[in-house]
Amino acid sequence: MLNQADINKIKEIAKSFFEKTSFDLNLEFLNPEDETVFIKIKTEEPKVLIGQNGQTLTDIQRLLKAIIKKQMDGEFYIDIDVNDYKKKKTDYLREMAKESADEVILTGREKKLFPMSSYERRIIHMALSERSGIAVESVGQEPDRRIVIRPL
Repeated sequence: MLNQADINKIKEIAKSFFEKTSFDLNLEFLNPEDETVFIKIKTEEPKVLIGQNGQTLTDIQRLLKAIIKKQMDGEFYIDIDVNDYKKKKTDYLREMAKESADEVILTGREKKLFPMSSYERRIIHMALSERSGIAVESVGQEPDRRIVIRPL
């Protein structure tokens, strides 16, 4: 669990990191949960920070964590969301998972979803973890790893 000094240090480093960019943005730090510090960013230029399929956002998150890790001990995670991109993506993936599971149960045929990142596949797995009548697994190798939903 992060203590208040750790949280303050993470906020200070994150603010400094983003001040050094040329982006006009607004940072908001949400209440940490366990070892995760949530940073919401609002900006007029979200595409530049998000990148294709969220790859730039993932890279920024990874880079910021590496910078912070050099300056403090302990285990922590950074979760950055730009203009609610991750929230919208998560809602979309959950809905797609539900609809795909319904289709598999209705037709009795397996359904292969499009290739996804591990983060996206995890959302699908979690969304369908309590669902009966189906089996969900990840198959293939990166970058073509995907979810397959099968009837039981």
